[in-house]
Amino acid sequence: MPSGTHFVQLDLPIGKVWDFVSDFEKWADLVPGYIEHRVEDDYRSVWKFKGEVAKIHKTITLYININKWEKPNCVSFSLQDKSKNIVGEGCFKATAEDAEHTDVTGSLTITANGILGPMVNGVLKTFIPKTTIEFTEAVANRMVEESAVSK
Repeated sequence: MPSGTHFVQLDLPIGKVWDFVSDFEKWADLVPGYIEHRVEDDYRSVWKFKGEVAKIHKTITLYININKWEKPNCVSFSLQDKSKNIVGEGCFKATAEDAEHTDVTGSLTITANGILGPMVNGVLKTFIPKTTIEFTEAVANRMVEESAVSK
């Protein structure tokens, strides 16, 4: 099962981290390959990504379901494509170190099924960890930037 986890320490209070992470509009465009998304309700959204697997370029639509909004510590979600050939889950977890510092961990697991599953999973084993790092760092950087602007 291809997966990745990345940890960052932020000089931000946990409330600011939660306010940012719990609002898709603030970070959606930071997801690697992001094209667009549509929020259907507080728990469901549809996201489009462009991707490349084995030199084949493809647009992928994923259905995201929020499994848990646990303020201020955790947002967990599951994802799948329409055919359920791509399934996965992920989360953002935040832990307050003190009043002004928060540890954030982003994690993502995605598995490809179907006839091309083994080949796609081989590619995902290197892609998912790299993507998790890029995305978590991008979210952390934007949170810090927004916090500096709002001071």
